[in-house]
Amino acid sequence: MSKIMDMKEAISKYVKPGNSIMFGGFLGCNTPLKAVDEIVNQRIGDLTVISTVNSFVDSDIGILFNNNLVNKFVGSHIGTNPTVIKQYQSGQIDVEFFPQGTLIEKIRAKGAGLGGVITPTGVGTLMEEGKQKLTLDNKEYLLETPLGSDVTIIKGCKADKMGNVVYKGTPNANPIMAMAGNITIAEVEEIVEVGELKPTEIGTQAIFVDAICLGYDSNTYRDRTREMCKRVGIYK
Repeated sequence: MSKIMDMKEAISKYVKPGNSIMFGGFLGCNTPLKAVDEIVNQRIGDLTVISTVNSFVDSDIGILFNNNLVNKFVGSHIGTNPTVIKQYQSGQIDVEFFPQGTLIEKIRAKGAGLGGVITPTGVGTLMEEGKQKLTLDNKEYLLETPLGSDVTIIKGCKADKMGNVVYKGTPNANPIMAMAGNITIAEVEEIVEVGELKPTEIGTQAIFVDAICLGYDSNTYRDRTREMCKRVGIYK
């Protein structure tokens, strides 16, 4: 059975109200923009969004919050998005913070089938509340449990028809997140025949990918990232 799907079809099939959705990317870099747009188009709400960081107003995953489709955010910070800050302060959404390294390790643990990871980060702070604490060699650690999602949506440069994905530039957390979703959708700019990709360039293996969807062309991703950067004053 082919994994290649139209984005509208993939979102309709796999993303449901109330789902937890893990998005790859970092502040617009390697973010699955077409998938985000389609979730907004289909008005799929009551979502838990998991991402390393939040975004800017009117940009990539930020538009999910603009459209009131999110009831919880799990990530490292929300400080770049005033809309999300206001929603959090008003009680409209819940926010669960983790140090960024801890967040990635929790996701990696889920994908690797581990029972959790232990870290000294957060010991003696609010981060240790409600968590199991261990002492090893006279040093205290927190046990962080695995973090997965109902659906993970990643962004790659290209994929073959089996679902092997290649990334351009930094992949961010996409490869780690791809392993941690019950369903993983890969948004790519190009789909090629099996055998055209070099084994050494594959960043996510096909076994972790359930659906392959063509996203926008590379110029669109570039232009939307530049537009976002101009709005926040980091690109002229």
